[in-house]
Amino acid sequence: MRHPVKMLADLWQDVKAGRELAWRLFVRDIKAQYRQTYFGYLWAFVPPLAAALTFIFLQGQGITNIDGTPIPYPAFVMIGTMLWQTFAEATMSPLQSVNAARPMLVKLNFPREAILMSGAYMVGFNTLIRLTLMAAVLLIWQIFPGLGVVAFPVAILALMLSGFGLGLMLLPIGTLYGDIGKGFPIILQFAMILTPVVYPIKTEGLAGWLTYWNPVVPAIETARSALTGGTFDYLPQLLFVIVAVIGLCLVGLGVFRLIISILIERMGG
Repeated sequence: MRHPVKMLADLWQDVKAGRELAWRLFVRDIKAQYRQTYFGYLWAFVPPLAAALTFIFLQGQGITNIDGTPIPYPAFVMIGTMLWQTFAEATMSPLQSVNAARPMLVKLNFPREAILMSGAYMVGFNTLIRLTLMAAVLLIWQIFPGLGVVAFPVAILALMLSGFGLGLMLLPIGTLYGDIGKGFPIILQFAMILTPVVYPIKTEGLAGWLTYWNPVVPAIETARSALTGGTFDYLPQLLFVIVAVIGLCLVGLGVFRLIISILIERMGG
């Protein structure tokens, strides 16, 4: 810690050294994840679709009354839930990757960052699968993105970095105490309700205050606007969020590098 520049340089060297191992771990995990399932890669669609269909049903039956969406509500909520799933997966990725690699971490010496990179590859792979469903949604409801679609990769990257940075900060305590791994998915479900994923942005009251301070909102709104030809009202905030989460990821990687030996000792004990 007395030499942060050297630590960052060493970190970068280990990231480069661990790229091939990260890729091999990713390929292994992909094969293992879908080998014993009948529907295979379709399971990447299930969590966001289940959430979206729930809200579509409630809206269709008049149980909820959500209006003001710039596109048909089913398309609005399906795109929103798939974007949120990317953030949620990225948040859980560091902890899940480290927990899955416990035997390897205890017995072998290798660049530890490869474990995190393989998890990031998995998040990116599942996001690419969901993009095909988003494309189908746009075709079904005849929604045309326009030139603004070039902002979509930036917003997706911001979502993934936001989740990954948050996951890195939770990793130390989550590795030692299983309550984090069990409880955080529940917290993420509640956080989705507090985020304008299945309803338009609110600017007044408590909902407006939560929206203003929610760092995920600019990425979700910009991504959805890029796909649906909307306005980019949150683009300046998105650029600020990207800079902030890059810093968060660097801090998280530094913390991971400092404490991983202690975590491995606890795992081995």
